[in-house]
Amino acid sequence: MDKQATPHPPTPSDRAAAVAEAITGMLRMAQLLTRSRRRIDLAGLEEKVGRLCAAALDLPPAEGRAMRPLLATVLAELDALSLCVAALAEES
Repeated sequence: MDKQATPHPPTPSDRAAAVAEAITGMLRMAQLLTRSRRRIDLAGLEEKVGRLCAAALDLPPAEGRAMRPLLATVLAELDALSLCVAALAEES
């Protein structure tokens, strides 16, 4: 008889990592749209990032430290988007 492994339910750390990855993807898409001179709507971004930060702070210290690279990536993508928006504003 073949036993299939049942996946474990996502941990708070798994959920926080998934949110960080989703935000990173959203920010990268926003950068592409901005570079294409398309309008972007950032409504809700601040709330999503705030929830991500709160989720990371709620993790045990070791798990929170493990989130640092993902959080640094989110920050880098936010900075890159900010630069794209600023460059577009200068062109106008």
